[in-house]
Amino acid sequence: VQLVESGGGLVQPGGSLTLSCAASGFPFDYYSIGWFRQAPGKEREGVSCISSSGGSTYYVDSVKGRVTISRDNAKNTVYLQMNSLKPGDTAVYYCARRPTFCTRSVSGYAYWGQGTQVTVSS
Repeated sequence: VQLVESGGGLVQPGGSLTLSCAASGFPFDYYSIGWFRQAPGKEREGVSCISSSGGSTYYVDSVKGRVTISRDNAKNTVYLQMNSLKPGDTAVYYCARRPTFCTRSVSGYAYWGQGTQVTVSS
C-alpha cells in the first residue's frame, strides 16, 4: 500500500494550489480517501474526504467554499484544489485511506502518505 502526496509549496495569500494523492498497491476504487493537515504545535485535523465512488464528500467548515476534492479512479489519484489560501492553511497535508465511508477522525485511517508542505505567506 502506498499513498504519495504532491503539489505543495509556497504560495501568497489568496493564491491557489492543487494537491495530488497518488495511490498504489490496493483496489483504489474500493476506498474512501481523506485529506488531513497538521500545523506546527497543533493536532492533525480532517480537511476533506471523498467516498470510493466520488458521490459523497466532506469538508471541514474552515475550508468550505475554498476547497474542492475530486478523484480519478482510472488514475488512482485524488485531488485537493485549494483556492483563496490563507496563512492559517499553512500545514503539512496528508492523504489517507479507509475501506468504508468517510470520517473526520484521524483514528479511522490506517494508511497514510508522507505528507506535502503547504506554506501560505507573503
